[in-house]
Amino acid sequence: MTRWMLAVGVLMTLDCAQATQDPDAVYNRVCAACHAGQLPTAPKRGDRAAWAPRLAQGMGTLVQHVTQGFKAMPPRGLCMDCSTEDYQAIIVLMSE
Repeated sequence: MTRWMLAVGVLMTLDCAQATQDPDAVYNRVCAACHAGQLPTAPKRGDRAAWAPRLAQGMGTLVQHVTQGFKAMPPRGLCMDCSTEDYQAIIVLMSE
């Protein structure tokens, strides 16, 4: 019985663990709606000048802005299945 419970616990942990998603796929699915130029206040992908002052705030602040919402950015950037790691990867992708 103990071994069975241990096995179930390990499998539940693996099932609940969220793998990092492909940043390009998430950008195209969610972020491009605003960050491809449709929303003038959203920094465009690859616009280093627009991203520089944002990056200067630090990755923690940027992830907080995405998760909590900031100015025109809706909470979680409308990516309800994104993890902190996903947001970090997408921010790096958009700022390069």
